[in-house]
Amino acid sequence: MNQQPWHPGTLLETSGYFWKTCTLHAAVKLDVFTVIGEKRLGAEEIAAQAGADVDAAERLLSALAGMELLVKENGLYANTEAAATYLSTSSPRYIGYMILHHHYLVELWGKLDQSVKTGKPVREAPADADATGKGDAEREAFLMGMFNNASLMAPGLVTHIDLGGRRRLLDMGGGPGTYAIHFCRQYPNLTATVFDLPTTRPFAEKTIGRFDMADRIEFAEGSYLAHELPGGYDVVWMSHILHGEGYEDCRKMVEKAWRALEDGGMIIIHEFILDETGAKPLFPALFSLNMLVATENGRAYREAEIADMLKNAGFKDITRLDYSGPTQSGLITAVK
Repeated sequence: MNQQPWHPGTLLETSGYFWKTCTLHAAVKLDVFTVIGEKRLGAEEIAAQAGADVDAAERLLSALAGMELLVKENGLYANTEAAATYLSTSSPRYIGYMILHHHYLVELWGKLDQSVKTGKPVREAPADADATGKGDAEREAFLMGMFNNASLMAPGLVTHIDLGGRRRLLDMGGGPGTYAIHFCRQYPNLTATVFDLPTTRPFAEKTIGRFDMADRIEFAEGSYLAHELPGGYDVVWMSHILHGEGYEDCRKMVEKAWRALEDGGMIIIHEFILDETGAKPLFPALFSLNMLVATENGRAYREAEIADMLKNAGFKDITRLDYSGPTQSGLITAVK
């Protein structure tokens, strides 16, 4: 991320950027882009279908046109190519669930100063929360947002890792199972188990079924914090789960992965990995603050910290792969 020189203009632009953020969030929450689809519609029709006030909807639509997400001509609105591709639910490349996940985080980020003072999260769990502290709507946005992100990233990512000759993969905390699906598509002789909380099962089974992978991918219920993992695997995939926990729990999770592997088995950690200064890359540094406001102990970890977890568990041949994801994520592998 290239940073412009700081001056009053760039400082105020950064300070007020949430106006654009909230405009996008509102449009996705109201499903404006899906309502418009391939048509050209007036504000009244869009407002009626979105259940919105006409005048307020027109202000929102005009702002979206100003952001070049919509095209406004003769009082009618149409999707831009980008909006149709990424923000309409009818598109296979829809990323709106992740945007909705960000929407649920806005209130927490508004209280970042409180978290910095106390060192504690500011999240209050809703009445319908599960073990993750998320309610039904937020849980769906999170899980399907993970599916959105992984669907865009996984096809390219799996080509960076050689699983030739390996047979059984454990997707630890795998959510909807997107990475397990893409690893199995890349390697026809591979089978997988998605290990996650019971509330995740419906999302995972729906996703696995959508890719016709039910004969090769199973779901196993459990908590990687509270329970032992099933065993007999030659690959354990850990994608974006270490950052949700404190160092000691992460160390135990890596040890559980070691016990789940056969001798010669490989662990693959996909994470937002900080350099030795802890300040770069920028996205992992900011993401560590996201974990501060939203979790009890979560954070982004430095490469050396992850390597120490692996060494202490008994892994060898620890390797940082030459890979950087769209949000500056990285890959580390090791062997039992």
